[in-house]
Amino acid sequence: MRTKCVGCLGLLLLVFVFHTNYVLAEELKTTPRLEPIDVKVILERVYLDGEMSEEQMDEKIWSMEQFWSKYDQWQVVDIDDTSVVFRKHVDDISPLLKANGYFGITDDGVLTIYYGKPQKYNIIQSFFQLDIGKLESTRHEELKEGIPIRNKDRYVEVLETFKNYTVQEKQAN
Repeated sequence: MRTKCVGCLGLLLLVFVFHTNYVLAEELKTTPRLEPIDVKVILERVYLDGEMSEEQMDEKIWSMEQFWSKYDQWQVVDIDDTSVVFRKHVDDISPLLKANGYFGITDDGVLTIYYGKPQKYNIIQSFFQLDIGKLESTRHEELKEGIPIRNKDRYVEVLETFKNYTVQEKQAN
């Protein structure tokens, strides 16, 4: 019985916080300002490869209408008295991958993205197990050396190419 009460309190607290933030956001949208509001704005960008960048800035808000229209392409993630967090999904790979990302293969055959040329300790992200037996030796060497990513098209192309070499799990009868 006590566990249910704790769960109910947690749910009530969550509803209260959500409602309070919603009311504050609505009030900020409509209230005319005689003095500016100082707000910390945090912009989160989420890239196709899963990386997230964050940019923080301080803004003086004179007009809420202008403020909200400035960020109309962003989703509000969190808001309180002193800050607003916005998020946007970017249809591109992260600057990190463009500058230093390489596709490679781990010792146990997993297609992986590395920071720089493939080495054991610079893994950024792993994808799927490759069937090394199906993989041509030139493709295998390419992955061992590292395939630079540089742009979204190359990222997608390499993933699509190597999906054909994925280890197929055996179906139980």
